Amino acid sequence: MKKIFIIFAVCSIFLSGCGIYKRSDIKDNPTEVNKRVEKNLREGKGIRFGSLSGNNSGTFDFASSNPMWQASISILDFVSFANVSYSGGIIITDWFNDSSQTENIRDIKITIKFLSNEIRADGLQIDVHERICKKNNSNSCKINKIKSKISSELKLAILKKASRLENDIVTKNIKKNKRVLPRKDK
Repeated sequence: MKKIFIIFAVCSIFLSGCGIYKRSDIKDNPTEVNKRVEKNLREGKGIRFGSLSGNNSGTFDFASSNPMWQASISILDFVSFANVSYSGGIIITDWFNDSSQTENIRDIKITIKFLSNEIRADGLQIDVHERICKKNNSNSCKINKIKSKISSELKLAILKKASRLENDIVTKNIKKNKRVLPRKDK
């Protein structure tokens, strides 16, 4: 029993320094339980079990609940997809072009890799590939990964749309989880 207590004490000392425990100032947190619950629900921290009657179904995280994923699919709706894998975190478009060129055919393919579920600029990697083929000879194609402002413009558009979607989700959850707490008038 004494060994278990010593092991627990040593582990708690080491774990408290690695960022699992986050210090909170008392002035930032209300002291009353009902106000703390309301603040946590407003910020999206916490859990609500709902009614126990069995009428409510559980919530599951699908691709449609990830704002970065939704924004990417929505922004790229003008082109068909060659590969879309939510679990793999990748979207690859088919080759597409504007077909206005006369001498060579220039096609573009866009690849989006999701590095994080968070809405951050470093959470996305967007690559643009270019395929140039001679109009008369489709067997002589060259494919290169190019640096293009298309990737930075796409990233910016996806991040903007994802943040709007996230704000809409938070607002909807606040309205859904808002409840009237009993007042204690004395």
